[in-house]
Amino acid sequence: MNTFTALALSGLLVAPLLGAASCSSDDLNGYQPPDGLGGYDPGEKPPVLSGSGSGVGAGGPTGQGGAGGGEPPGPPMCDDSLKRCDYIFTLADMGQTSVVVRGNFAADGWDVGVPMTKANGQWEATVPIPYNQPVQYKFVIDGNNWINDPGNPNTIDDGFGGKNSLVSPTTCDPWTCDDPPEDSPVEAWRDAVLYFVFVDRFLDGDPSNNGAAVPNVPTASNYQGGDWQGVINKIKDGYFTKLGVNSLWLTVPIDNTELAGFGNDGKNYSAYHGYWPKDFYKAEERFGTMAKLKELVDEAHKVNITVLIDYAANHAHDSAQVYKDNTSWFWPNTNGSGGNCVCGEGCSWDGATTEKCWFTPYLPDFNYENAAARKYSIDNMVWWWQQTGIDGFRLDALKHMHMSWLTDLRSRVTAEIDSVTGKHFYMVGETYTGDKALIKKYVNPSTMLDGQFDFPLRAEICSKVLMRQGTMQQLEGFLNGNDDAYGNGVMSTFIGNHDLPRVIHLAQQNPLWSDSWDGGKNMNWQNQPGLPAGQDAFERMANGFTLIMTTRGVPLIYYGDEIGLPGAGDPDNRRFMQWSGYSAGQTLLRTHLEKLGQIRKDHVALRRGKRSSLWASNDTMAYKMVHSTETVYVAINRGDTQGSVGNLPSGNLTNLLTGQAVSGPTVNLPPRSSMILVQ
Repeated sequence: MNTFTALALSGLLVAPLLGAASCSSDDLNGYQPPDGLGGYDPGEKPPVLSGSGSGVGAGGPTGQGGAGGGEPPGPPMCDDSLKRCDYIFTLADMGQTSVVVRGNFAADGWDVGVPMTKANGQWEATVPIPYNQPVQYKFVIDGNNWINDPGNPNTIDDGFGGKNSLVSPTTCDPWTCDDPPEDSPVEAWRDAVLYFVFVDRFLDGDPSNNGAAVPNVPTASNYQGGDWQGVINKIKDGYFTKLGVNSLWLTVPIDNTELAGFGNDGKNYSAYHGYWPKDFYKAEERFGTMAKLKELVDEAHKVNITVLIDYAANHAHDSAQVYKDNTSWFWPNTNGSGGNCVCGEGCSWDGATTEKCWFTPYLPDFNYENAAARKYSIDNMVWWWQQTGIDGFRLDALKHMHMSWLTDLRSRVTAEIDSVTGKHFYMVGETYTGDKALIKKYVNPSTMLDGQFDFPLRAEICSKVLMRQGTMQQLEGFLNGNDDAYGNGVMSTFIGNHDLPRVIHLAQQNPLWSDSWDGGKNMNWQNQPGLPAGQDAFERMANGFTLIMTTRGVPLIYYGDEIGLPGAGDPDNRRFMQWSGYSAGQTLLRTHLEKLGQIRKDHVALRRGKRSSLWASNDTMAYKMVHSTETVYVAINRGDTQGSVGNLPSGNLTNLLTGQAVSGPTVNLPPRSSMILVQ
């Protein structure tokens, strides 16, 4: 969603209340509390999450209970066929030299098995095995003596005149989720690199559709002329392909109101962002026609680029005919006690009113407990696919909508889109929070979302790599607890987006904000930051991109971040795209991203492999990405002096970023640099 401010139409300044769900700053006249505001009093600093498995860096919003509070997270949500239980195999220590457990718990389980270790007078091995499915196994003693498990009376014929031990757990803790088979349509989205095109601020390809500025609205929060023709132009000239981008996320294409909205900063805003929908069955004329949007999708598909559209489902503008004709489809703007039900005013962002509160008095909130309202919304979403041939949705404000809306949407998408295209229609959501459990709540590619934007990871990368807070050892610990935190979801990773100040300013020698969650509102209208001098900030930002482009997920590039576009909080973080006159630092960063895009495309391990830590110190870290076909090694030095990493393979290695040869097992990295290495 969007930035951290809450709207007070009464004219009073309301301090941000950080919590769990999602509402767009665009929804709120350029002011928006992060997903699900609440959890602490106005004016308080947001709670800080702690602990290696759930920390999000300084000042992360926590959501419902946050890490270390509230109910413990439940099991991952995935198909039963993908569920795995951590099962502990044990065998009494009788003086054996070695013990290996082998079985059908993995594709190579009979051939390779899992070595067991001595602990507390017995041999042990913890192995993820299929949930509620029969698993056959034996112990191999000292390399050649195969025996049944003497502690398990359950056996089955092994087909060779003997027996295999048999186990089939129906309960276990913790749970994990295997990935679907690599050839499944869901897994194909792991190959995506996503670019967020903020259409109005990207490129004016057709000045004839600009229209007049919305009266009494400042330039920074008014329409500025970007359109779908501008996106088409950049598709055709290969801009996205050169970056390694193969998927575009476009701002909301629905026709929006031409009315201005008032923000609690005393400024008026237009609907340039797309989050104030007026006519759900009409394209936004300032961006082009429906035919032009279809042309954009077709041109993207010609060069193997998929297209997602942002869809504003939580609410309509009060000028929308659907609201005027069907008020029963919307929650009434009353809290039942004589007050309104505006989020953060008469109603809370959290609790019983989470799904009922209005983001502003002019954005009526759909009541998706109403089946007719759900059907209207989902009918419209399917219609947009029918008109354009898009490949997915980016979905907002999930916490504020009834879960039945999301499950109905996935059911309809599977039946009416996937069955026609033979492909998986990707749906990624945004729940602006540091609460992993809340983010995970909506992730299940079979019944809900394929993934969400990984805000906790973003906060850690910005804190540890860009701002140099804490250590890279702490980042390694976080990554180890985060890699499988969302089951088999195909999450999106990022370092910058439209809800936060431009990330280049966190990478400066002296960051402009001390908290990676800071919305940057102190500089959004005055004293706006300029482009950093020198190259150090761009080098740090390049390191941040190295991390997300060499690990699993769908890495996101927010338009302009490839050149370190400057900007404070909303709307200053949405300046018009810079197309020329780049500084040396900007050129360095874009060139680095172009290399990363090609390397990621060429090496499946970076997209679908499993990450394993190799090294971590105060300023350096290294890990490997392992796939059945290859292994790729990544090393990062955030420090301002030369640093080293160890535990790499011995012998010659090639740095794919430069083509240069280095020698393992220890390599030295220049200040603020990274390497991607292969043998």
